[in-house]
Amino acid sequence: MSVKRIVVLVVLAAVLLIGTASCNRQDRLYIYNWSYYTPEDVLELFEEEYGVRVIYDEYASNEEMYAKVLSTNREGLLGRFLRIFSRRYDIVFPSEDYVAIMIAQNMLEPINMSLVPNLMNIDPNVLNKAIYDPNMNFAVPYFWGAAGITVNTARVPDFEKSWSIFNRTDLAGRMTMLDDMRETMGVALSYLGFSPNSRNPQEIAAARDHINTNWKPNLARFDGVAYGIAYAMGDFWVTHGYAEDVYMEIMEDEELLRDTVFFIPQEGGTAFIDNMVILRGARNTELAHKFINFIHRPEIYALFVDEFGLPSTVNIPARNYKTVPGLYGVEDIIHLELKYDLGPALDYFNDAWFNSVRVGS
Repeated sequence: MSVKRIVVLVVLAAVLLIGTASCNRQDRLYIYNWSYYTPEDVLELFEEEYGVRVIYDEYASNEEMYAKVLSTNREGLLGRFLRIFSRRYDIVFPSEDYVAIMIAQNMLEPINMSLVPNLMNIDPNVLNKAIYDPNMNFAVPYFWGAAGITVNTARVPDFEKSWSIFNRTDLAGRMTMLDDMRETMGVALSYLGFSPNSRNPQEIAAARDHINTNWKPNLARFDGVAYGIAYAMGDFWVTHGYAEDVYMEIMEDEELLRDTVFFIPQEGGTAFIDNMVILRGARNTELAHKFINFIHRPEIYALFVDEFGLPSTVNIPARNYKTVPGLYGVEDIIHLELKYDLGPALDYFNDAWFNSVRVGS
């Protein structure tokens, strides 16, 4: 059999596989989301109500999500093969800076407002901050929040509620910061009195140097995935990260729960608005719209934030359904800057982070 004939047969097989997969997946919704971000109970309620199955995968950073989505959106024969052997998602949850990038690169399907009547529940104050897409043409806000610092007060009884805690050499090897360029670089910029959205190469270099000189030597590691588990095991006493990642791991440990404090330093830092977006070329856009509308049903949104001890920052009527107090409130994050698309200046961050801060870690 000639090489040309083999190639033709392989291509035909790929097309058939794609077609078969498409036919079998009309009752499935493929979601790619951050870790610890949509309760299983909520997914099960959606599956039961609509008689469908949710396929749910997790990522640890916007960069990871973006790279994977790009790889499955390739054109031509290579793209077809990639779509056979990897998931092609319907909904992803990018933060505000990546929403702007994905809109600019024509990666998103427009939101059909008529299919999502629960958009009326979203706080206008959040939309005022969502300058990347204030009319929700492509992105529907999911949660407005911020990372902060968790401290084990039994191990660290005296501390200042400041990013300066990472300067402490007496805690070396017992602390971790997020393995997230924009978050950790943004914190350092804020601590030094600069904007986390700085485009000034000198300011970005100063943040890099501060991390390398004052913080990095005291860290056990940069960690964006397992810091909650490690905190629960006692390996870390101070963590920079998301409150829910830690508290989900310690809920059954009453003593550690009592000794744990979470705070967002008043010196500043970065906030985020994570969003639900439908990827261009999604297999099931109708079901994706139903999921977005389902999430913003007030009683469902309240289940989501209660599960993780979060405030209802996005959905106003859901605040009346909440039964669990939040680990922080809107007043703790109102002064923080969102992370915006930096354009060409992002190269300064990439160079500082990947060629310096993360080298040798």
